[in-house]
Amino acid sequence: MYLSRFLSIHALWVTVSSVMQPYPLVWGHYDVCKTQIYTEEGKVWDYMACQPESTDMTKYLKVKLDPPDITCGDPPETFCAMGNPYMCNNECDASTPELAHPPELMFDFEGRHPSTFWQSATWKEYPKPLQVNITLSWSKTIELTDNIVITFESGRPDQMILEKSLDYGRTWQPYQYYATDCLDAFHMDPKSVKDLSQHTVLEIICTEEYSTGYMTNSKIIHFEIKDRFAFFAGPWLRNMASLYGQLDTTKKLRDFFTVTDLRIRLLRPAVGEIFVDELHLARYFYAISDIKVHGRCKCNLHATVCVYDNSKLTCECEHNTTGPDCGKCKKNYQGRPWSPGSYLPIPKGTANTCIPSISSIGTPPKFNRIWPNISSLEVSNPKQVAPKLALSTVSSVQVANHKRECYCNPLGSVHDRCNGSGFCECKTGTTGPKCDECLPGNSWHYGCQRANVYSLPSMCSEFISQTQQLVRPCSPGTSRCCSQVPSSQV
Repeated sequence: MYLSRFLSIHALWVTVSSVMQPYPLVWGHYDVCKTQIYTEEGKVWDYMACQPESTDMTKYLKVKLDPPDITCGDPPETFCAMGNPYMCNNECDASTPELAHPPELMFDFEGRHPSTFWQSATWKEYPKPLQVNITLSWSKTIELTDNIVITFESGRPDQMILEKSLDYGRTWQPYQYYATDCLDAFHMDPKSVKDLSQHTVLEIICTEEYSTGYMTNSKIIHFEIKDRFAFFAGPWLRNMASLYGQLDTTKKLRDFFTVTDLRIRLLRPAVGEIFVDELHLARYFYAISDIKVHGRCKCNLHATVCVYDNSKLTCECEHNTTGPDCGKCKKNYQGRPWSPGSYLPIPKGTANTCIPSISSIGTPPKFNRIWPNISSLEVSNPKQVAPKLALSTVSSVQVANHKRECYCNPLGSVHDRCNGSGFCECKTGTTGPKCDECLPGNSWHYGCQRANVYSLPSMCSEFISQTQQLVRPCSPGTSRCCSQVPSSQV
């Protein structure tokens, strides 16, 4: 009897939890950039795509209001209470902390009572429009991972535009329009995210869903990120392989969720009626108690850590990359063009590590072998068959995955992936299934070189293993090295 009661309670809790939490709290993977694995050649580094955790990005932003003197309280003024729009004895006074409503109160902790909020001046200059631009800047490219949520302490505006910038505020493009009457305000037919699909997910819409005036529990405005994710990952975001595949192969889709700045354009306050009550203009103003923006630093899948130092966000880059977004190869690691990491194949992705430049021979990297496993799959044994992926919406990605499984040596092959026939295409003087062996008359030195240019022993003597022991070639004409060799024998 007790067991049956326990099972019933457990089933009820699972049901309630699933309803209360329709989306996973952590929907991403890729929290490790590299790990050590054991192969036939010993312990080596296995490189993977990686990204920082999603977090509350409002902790790192700078806010700017335009016009700059739009905040209420200077000079002090009275405004009407939201519960009774004709009770106009509330005061805003910037010189009194208890009565001030500065912009930073849009981002403070919301557990306090009474709630704190930013508030604009009232519409005392009607019929001149009461318009405010609120710009949120990160000075860093970020990727949005959850809905943008704006909580109003006043009525939600009759007209509003959410805009984004990808170039630090130099140019802007609309994210979504909000209005009580989309056709009248923006000459657009009203829509909601539910009207979109995989093919129209990038469409900029006008919604009337969040623009009612003085109504109970009508304080929140959303910009739906996860509902757009759900077009690819399913309503519970369980088919992440499909979403990652789309983000990997469709630049416009990934850019859609990427910003450097957001701008909230408040164009008309909540009126609630057809006509403005000119006898009670203190009824009309904007007040915002909370703004939520969740995301992560964009590091191009080359970092798991993003540090905030001197009021600036910067990726701590791995994979021999550098830059604020890990957007280029480090000096002496430009052996091939820089490329962002790839989410595929699931779950580790592909690191696309920057490789040493031929010009950097004098300062070789400290690798345990000539070149680590660049295209990291779920299996550590290259001879194993990689697991098949169910990417129902991205058939082209499946083909790309198989082309990454050859482990072509990046220094000996023309490309780091197989060609159309499934084989590595070797450079001049190079041979072998993975282009890691040299033809007679050549020796390995950052690829196969003429024997009279580089002597074979000198190549491996430049590489130091983690045990600080010298290494040498196991056999002539190969890129593989043997460790634990006395220096006198090298």
